[in-house]
Amino acid sequence: METYKRYNDYSSYAKNKYKKRIQKISINAGFTCPNRDGTKGIGGCIYCNNKTFSPFYCSPHKPVIQQLNEGIAFFSEKYKAQKYFAYFQAYTNTYSNISKLKELYEEALSHPEVIGLIIATRPDCIDKEIINYLVELSKTKYISIEYGIETTNNKTLELINRCHTFEDSIDAIKATSNAGLDVGAHMILGLPGENRNDIIDHAKIISKLPIKTLKLHQLQIIKGTNIEKLFSDKPELFLNFSIEQYVDLIVDFLEVLNPKIIVERFTSESPIDMIISPKWGGLKNFEIVAKIEKRLKERDSWQGKMDFMSNDF
Repeated sequence: METYKRYNDYSSYAKNKYKKRIQKISINAGFTCPNRDGTKGIGGCIYCNNKTFSPFYCSPHKPVIQQLNEGIAFFSEKYKAQKYFAYFQAYTNTYSNISKLKELYEEALSHPEVIGLIIATRPDCIDKEIINYLVELSKTKYISIEYGIETTNNKTLELINRCHTFEDSIDAIKATSNAGLDVGAHMILGLPGENRNDIIDHAKIISKLPIKTLKLHQLQIIKGTNIEKLFSDKPELFLNFSIEQYVDLIVDFLEVLNPKIIVERFTSESPIDMIISPKWGGLKNFEIVAKIEKRLKERDSWQGKMDFMSNDF
């Protein structure tokens, strides 16, 4: 029986580093985004609905400590021996003044079970002052910044109302990594107007960047989002994968991805009653991961199998 992973998986990395299970506790600290509040745009990203991934204990009306306590109480019933990362997840979690950020981050780190922070943000919402502060925190706690790249294509970024460029992503990733902080990246596969070759090119391009961890997920058309109308009006812009097509695409993606990049996730799992497309019959994340691992074995493939080293930035 095959016992090794054919890709650089996050669970193995975390277990080897911390010698115990690490659970992320999501926090909604009440942030917004510059493409929501009018600073750069309004309406937010056209696919965004934070309700699809916010746990029951997350609420901007609850103090950070309360959200952590409720999250830890929930997960500790299932997993007894573990530590926790406070995951500032909802919206743009560096989009405030430095004094407010310090208040929120240090409240989270004051929890005795929390050993670090994961901070999800946009690449255009980081600066030297914030990075320097996080470097100071990293001297005693684990700190990672997770940037929403979403795509390497500026035309797509404009279409989905991100209101930043891929060059912004490059600059933020390099500045953060050069300061000694771990960098996470998030990408969506199947954004409107992009084809399979575009998606494989994303893997080749990000392989040249100093990214520590990577989250991938399929584009989901969620009820009540702005992308719902675009999907209805121009369905030809969308790949609309079957599960088998998506599994094969992930294997193709992994083959050209730098093997040093740790893959945290392949899919997003939203409430089935909110999903317009793709409809995969309620498959759970672990079931899709099993399909990917099976396909990697069937194809005798692995992360970085193809030559990913070519022109650098």
